[in-house]
Amino acid sequence: MIIRSRTVVPMDGEPIENGAVAIRGKQIADVGRFDEIKGRHAGQVLDLGEQILLPGLINAHCHLDYTMLRGRIPRQESFNDWIQAINTHKAAFQENDYLTAIADGFSEAKNFGTTSIVNLEAFPELLPRLRRPPLRTWWCAEMIDIRRPVPVHEVAERLCGWFRSHPEWLGGIGLAPHAPYTASAQLYADASAISQKRDLLLTTHLAESREEMQMFRDATGPAFEFLKTIGRPMDDCGKETPLSFLLSRQAIGERWIVAHLNELTAKDFDLLARSEKFSIAHCPRSHTFFGHASFEMQKLRALGFNICLGTDSLASNSSLSLFSEMRELLRNEPWLSPREVVEMATINGASAIGRAESLGRIHAGFSADLIAIPAAKSEANPFNEIVAFAGAVRWMMVDGEILSLR
Repeated sequence: MIIRSRTVVPMDGEPIENGAVAIRGKQIADVGRFDEIKGRHAGQVLDLGEQILLPGLINAHCHLDYTMLRGRIPRQESFNDWIQAINTHKAAFQENDYLTAIADGFSEAKNFGTTSIVNLEAFPELLPRLRRPPLRTWWCAEMIDIRRPVPVHEVAERLCGWFRSHPEWLGGIGLAPHAPYTASAQLYADASAISQKRDLLLTTHLAESREEMQMFRDATGPAFEFLKTIGRPMDDCGKETPLSFLLSRQAIGERWIVAHLNELTAKDFDLLARSEKFSIAHCPRSHTFFGHASFEMQKLRALGFNICLGTDSLASNSSLSLFSEMRELLRNEPWLSPREVVEMATINGASAIGRAESLGRIHAGFSADLIAIPAAKSEANPFNEIVAFAGAVRWMMVDGEILSLR
């Protein structure tokens, strides 16, 4: 098959006017100008017309479990209050509520052009009750061991066994110690060891809120007091920042996607300059919702960190649109170019999930994950058009298969 479009944005080099992509099976065979591709390849031509064809978007941090919480939790006085509000809602939910939320989340993410998603799954035991997801999904088992130990090896074995027995599912498996205030250093160590052995994705929340910083650095604040009341040992508090807590224990490294990283001190940046360069998932609209400290995009990029984009959950966001995340990022960081912002939702996301050689670009040998959006008649820069796009994506291909969209 040859797919022709007014503009092809391969993310390798410059956009191609009157471009085309040759698809062979599940992979991209070639990309270039339409006349060149047609001269090199036979097959049916699908002409998308006045569209911009680009790689599918990659959501590097999402909680599909909480799709049903859109608009139900207003901003609270503290981050700790917000977490407790989520827990109150969760107490009323049944398994079927989560199954519906996950299905609805997939549908929404797909309609906003996401083809790959890193989902932190609080209930991995629900996977056998799910239909085959339409998107490439990395199911990262979210683990908390405040009240009881987590058998990390068993969790990983169960997930890996499920995925092996369902080769039609796209994506992979990961492990997600929730955060240093809810997951022990031992849990992080176990997750890292298993990941090394099985090549699993690793992700966590870190340095997200002021309350987390107060807890670890100052041994005070709402999070400190709440966690103490539910039995978390607090002898690791009052000594260091959340970041230094994990780095000093070699708990995170280059294989990790670290979500947020909002609260950092000058000493933290000294540590980051010497640390392994993990990926950072920034969630601009969730960040705005909470009013977190400014995200240090320039400093983190200068230190060589790979920064990608996520939507977080609908408990702190209004949609699962990465286009909206790109616009919010540009509002907050106007020094970035539209192309750099699109890279964060494509190339950088692919690097974060360890698929830099197969996802995030339109390139020969890469997976055929593509989306198309309408091209404006008056706009010369397709990256401006991509960031500005605010509708539903009407054409998508995942793994060489054209998906039906609502």
